[in-house]
Parts: sequence; C-alpha cells; structure tokens
Amino acid sequence: MGKDLLPFLLMVLVQLGSAGTAIISKVVMDDGMNPYVHLSYRQIFATISIAPFAYFIERETRPKLTPSTLFLIFLCSIFGVTGMQMTYLIGLKNSTATITTALANLVPAITFLLAVLSGLEKVGLRSKAGQGKVIGTILCICGAMLLSLYHGKVLIGQLGFHWKYSQHDTSKNIIDPNYNSHRNFFLGPFLVIMSTILYSLWLIIQPRVNERYAAPYSSTTLMCFMASLECTIVALCVNHDKNAWSLNSIRAISVLYNGIVSSALAFYLVTWCIKRKGPLYVSVFLPLLLVMSAFLSWTLLGEKLYVGTIVGSILTVIGLYGFLWGKKKEMERIKEEKVFNKKNQLTNKIDLEELQFSENSNHKFTVNPQSKI
Repeated sequence: MGKDLLPFLLMVLVQLGSAGTAIISKVVMDDGMNPYVHLSYRQIFATISIAPFAYFIERETRPKLTPSTLFLIFLCSIFGVTGMQMTYLIGLKNSTATITTALANLVPAITFLLAVLSGLEKVGLRSKAGQGKVIGTILCICGAMLLSLYHGKVLIGQLGFHWKYSQHDTSKNIIDPNYNSHRNFFLGPFLVIMSTILYSLWLIIQPRVNERYAAPYSSTTLMCFMASLECTIVALCVNHDKNAWSLNSIRAISVLYNGIVSSALAFYLVTWCIKRKGPLYVSVFLPLLLVMSAFLSWTLLGEKLYVGTIVGSILTVIGLYGFLWGKKKEMERIKEEKVFNKKNQLTNKIDLEELQFSENSNHKFTVNPQSKI
C-alpha cells in the first residue's frame, strides 16, 4: 500500500506545484514583469539549485561528455526549456492559467503524432489500441481548437474576494465588466500550443541523451545552464530597461518558486516516479493540473469560466484518457507478445535439446555388426 501511495502523493504534489507556477507567473506578468526576464531568473535559480546534486551524487559515475552528446543537450535546452517556456509564458500572459494548463494536455497526443512521423511509433488502426490513440488524439486537438477559437457565455462568475497581489488586475474586471485581462484570446492559446509542440520535440530528443549520457542530474544542470544563457541573451536584446531586472517581494518569490520547485524539484520527483511507475503513470495526472489551476484561478485571480473553456477542457481530458487507454492496451499487447515469443523460444530450445539427446543416445547404443563378441 505504501509503495503505491507515495508515487501518487508525489505526483499530486508535482501537479499542485505546476498549478502554482501558472498562477504566480500570471500575477507577476500582469503586474508588469517582463516574461523574458522572468524566464532568465527561473533558469538561473534552477541551475544553482540542481548543480549541487549533480556534483555530489554523480561525480564518480558521470560518463565522458562527447561533442555529439553536448550538441543533443544543447538542442534539449533550445526546445525543452528556452523555446517551450518562452512561448508558454508569453501565451500565459495573453491568456488565462486555466486555458494554458488545459492545453498542456495536448503533449501526449502531439508526441504521438511526432513519433509516428519520425517512425518511432506505429498507428495500428486495425487494433482497438490504435483506434483509441487516434480518436484520443483527434479529441485532444478538437478540445484545443475549441479553447483557442471559442469563448462563449460565462458559466461561473467571479468570487467576491481576491488574492491581494491580483487586485491590480481584478479591479479592472470589477470596474469594467468588458475588460479582458488576457489581451489576445487567439495569440495566447496559439503560443501555448506551440510550447506543447516544442516540449514534445524535447521528449523525442531526451531519451537519446539518456542513452548516451547516463547522468540525469548533470545533463539537466547543463541544459538549465545553457538555457539560462540563451534566455538572458534574448532578454537583454528584447528589453534594454535595467529596471526590468529589479525584483520586489512577489517577483522574487515567483522566480525562486519557479526555479526551485517547478524546475529542479519537479524534475527529480517526476524522474523518481517514472523510474518506479513508468511514463504512462505520470501522464495520467495531467488533467489534475487543469482542475487545480482552474480552481486556483477562480479563487485567487478572480477569473471567469466560460462555455468554451469548460467544454474544450472536457474534450481535451477525454481525449487524453482515450489516448492513454490505447497506449496502455498497446503496451499490454507488446508485453504478451514478448512473453509468448520467450515461451516459444524456450520450448524450441527444449525440443532441440531432446532431439540432440535422442540422436546421441541412438548413436551410443548402435552396435556395429562387424564387431567381435
């Protein structure tokens, strides 16, 4: 019971931490913090927090770093950190935390499509597993399009109280009901979808890094260090205002929280759970992020929940579970085939040994008619 309960609690903790990231990042950016500066600080603190683990835990087991492996880690920093988080943060700035976390459920479906295109995955439309994956992918995409293109009527209005740090934004909603805090309803979801595509590309590349460089803490430290340099260069080129780098209390809390909790700690916990339960188990908790984020956005940020948000989120979650069901069935079938093939090989080996033993026995007891008695 304890072995199953601990991974469950840790994954719930990871999703709660991710929901907190969406909320606190939205607050500081609505308050005027530049998303590029925010991301630069996040990667710097992530590098500082995970580097000691890489040094002390892997200093004796760390393999040699080759140029090709270093290049793969560089690609991971571009796709999985810099590109993904920049599009995510700018998309979050122009959208809501609820929509952003709902679109995160596209990751398994997009990863599946990229894996099919690259030849790493087979569709298998004749099997129920293949049909489940395809239908789930289509539902995820339809839900994402609904979230992106349709707003609709308000289903759940604002609460009468708000988090004090979000009063700057919610006060505008109270004074002007037509005020839209997410400035571009199309641009925000579009950029978040781009972030899921970049994250899926990282998921395709990262296993190759793990194969060549079996030191996850060290590779993550290098990835975060490269990303911190990339993000800082972009931030300095885009924003020349020195005051943008100043940190008040809520901004300092945000970058520390996102760097330590959402990057360093989350990586360790997810890696631990994948090692014991597999990636499929980790993916199942993605819809929990949507529920937590929607609740926190409604209670803390004073966001309204619209028809398009609710229906699109439901379609995305159903599609995600449909895809995961198909993937689970496929893995069970592959496992059964491996067991069956192993049994056949063992049976054939036993038959061959019996045949050789029989031939040897016949040869041993054959009497030469010309021999003398």
